[in-house]
Amino acid sequence: MREGVIARHRTALRVIWGLGVAVVIIGSLLPASSGPLRLLAHLRISDKVIHFFAYAALAFLPAMHERLRTVFGLAVALSAVGVLLEFGQLESPGRSFEVADMLADAAGVLLGVTAGLPWRRRVLGGEPIRRPAPAAETPPCQVR
Repeated sequence: MREGVIARHRTALRVIWGLGVAVVIIGSLLPASSGPLRLLAHLRISDKVIHFFAYAALAFLPAMHERLRTVFGLAVALSAVGVLLEFGQLESPGRSFEVADMLADAAGVLLGVTAGLPWRRRVLGGEPIRRPAPAAETPPCQVR
């Protein structure tokens, strides 16, 4: 029964994560004159802060429920996506390439993974950060 609950949460988290990735990609490549970016500009929040928290959220979700190997692979992939999107902004009107944005993305990924891993057991009953060592086998009792 518990496995079904975990599987149901994983599916929902994967869908939310995929939507988040789409929002980050689209938002990163929109022209500076677009409505969503003008709205963000009115909030007067540094774009580095937005980068940081967007990538932290994208790293946090899989860190809570995916296999550890997958989590670390996604962390590397998310950092690479941040770099590639910065290069993509060179082709987007009014947008600029900034190394500081890449650093904010990578720092957000690091925070998201380190914050998400401890929640694995609490929220979804996922595997712990470290798998416990197998118990040493004890010899069977001998009856004399």
